Parts: sequence; C-alpha cells; structure tokens
Amino acid sequence: MKKIMMMAVMLGLAGGAYAADLKELAVSAKTLKAAAAQENGLFNPDFAAYTAGAKPIEWVSIPGGKYMMGAEVSAPGSNNTKPVREVAINTFKMAKTVVTVEQYAKCVNEGKCTEPALTYYSFNCNWHTPGRQDYPMNCLNGAQMNDFARFAGARLPTEAEWEYAARSGGKNKKYPWGNEPVTHDRVVFYGPENGIGGGTNGTMPVCSKSAGNTEQGLCDMAGNVWQVTQDIYKESYAGAPVDGSAVKGAADGDNVIRGNSFYSSDDEYLRTDFRSYIYMRQGSYYVGFRLVK
Repeated sequence: MKKIMMMAVMLGLAGGAYAADLKELAVSAKTLKAAAAQENGLFNPDFAAYTAGAKPIEWVSIPGGKYMMGAEVSAPGSNNTKPVREVAINTFKMAKTVVTVEQYAKCVNEGKCTEPALTYYSFNCNWHTPGRQDYPMNCLNGAQMNDFARFAGARLPTEAEWEYAARSGGKNKKYPWGNEPVTHDRVVFYGPENGIGGGTNGTMPVCSKSAGNTEQGLCDMAGNVWQVTQDIYKESYAGAPVDGSAVKGAADGDNVIRGNSFYSSDDEYLRTDFRSYIYMRQGSYYVGFRLVK
C-alpha cells in the first residue's frame, strides 16, 4: 500500500500526462480505512448501501412546561442530583430514537462526518459489526456527534431537556414508562444483579422495548446506550440554570450522560434522574446520542 502511494506521488511530479494513471493508482482514505479494518479483523460498512436503506430521523414534539428536576435521594452511591429545583422548558422536538448506524452512515457517505476511530474495543462498536444498521451509533467522540447534529440540522439536548422528556413532559416518574418495576420487556439492560433473569451483554436495535417508551413515544430513554447532553458535568445542581439551558464549562470538560446502557446491573441506575459523565474527546461502546431541535 505504501509503495502504491509513493508511486502516485512520483507520477504526479511528472505532470498532467499521467493524470489517468494517477486516477487509477490513487488510494482514497476510505480504501485505506477499509484495509486497516480488514487487517484488524473488523467489518467496515458500505456507506452507500447503508444510506440507501436508512430510516430518516423521526421527530417527536415535546410540549414545554415547568418541572422539578433532580432528586433528593438518588441511586445508591450517587449524590449528584441535588438540589431539586423548578426548571422551565420551552417546547422542542426530540428524535424518537438515538442516532442509528445507518443514519450516521448517510453523513459519512456525504463527506460531512468521519468514521469512528479504530481502537482496541472496535469489535464492540456497532459500526464494525455487520447487520447492525438499526442499532445505536456508538464509539464516537464529541466532535463527531456535533458534526452529525449539524448535518441533521439539530443539536444535542440540554440535560434539563433530556430529563423533562424522559419524564414524559416533566411528570413525577421514576422511569420513562412510569413507576412500575424494571423488566426486560421495557429496557435493554444487563440486570437484575449479575445478569440473572435474561440480561443482555450488548446493544439491541433501537425501539426493541416499546413497553418502556415515554408517553410521547420516545424509545430507549433508559438502557441500550448512555446518551450525551450539552452540559458540562458538575457534582451538584447548585447554581445550574433554571431556564432549560445547558451548564457551561471548559470545552474539553466531561459532559453529562443520561439514561444508562445495556451494561446497567441495578434498577436504580435506570432512573430518569440518574446521571454520570464522559470525557468527550473519547468514544465509548456504552455511549450514543440523541438529537433535539
């Protein structure tokens, strides 16, 4: 491969007479990426084929209102959901699902997005697994998520918007579907504890668990993959905005993630108020994203 690239450079120095040869010998970034993936035993998707069958983003209207965000008593080992305060939310639209592999492939196919980096855990990334077009797009860094958001004419939600939507419009709901127990027909998750009861060890197609939808029909607001928000993570809500906007901070800080993932092993970690964070310069197979506008 290196020899071919060197030959192309030498021919280019020779002048325009070799233009046709250069065209045949040029090695695109896409081809190089595919070769690297193959050397690592990884599948690399056909962007055009994925794009052709991609389902468009389905937008769900979330009426605005006020709600009490947070919790005085959070999940075990967590103390970052206080103080509870009233937050005002404007009407907005949220994607019914997290961004899927096929939706992201359309952006890559049009040259507006880049593929996830090859890493030691790429075999856990849905991009590098065949037949996962309708699975969550994971393993992206923050810049890649924002590139796709711009491509889709949308943005990442604020943490306040995310929780408001997860609570079916700010209602006092412990889980997206209500206060009934966590079950495997409602959530893609690993538990109960130690995986007893049919837990999963990976992601599943979006909207596989419709019994867990919110009243407005949002899928997977608990489990499957964590979802990134705009907010920079703080250990409490002290001083946080009450107008639904995001908490600002260092550009390379940790962003709040919500909803938990397929790896959750405790019902309490799937609550609508539960929160954690991720370093946005790195991707994770536990983390995906959902858009709003």
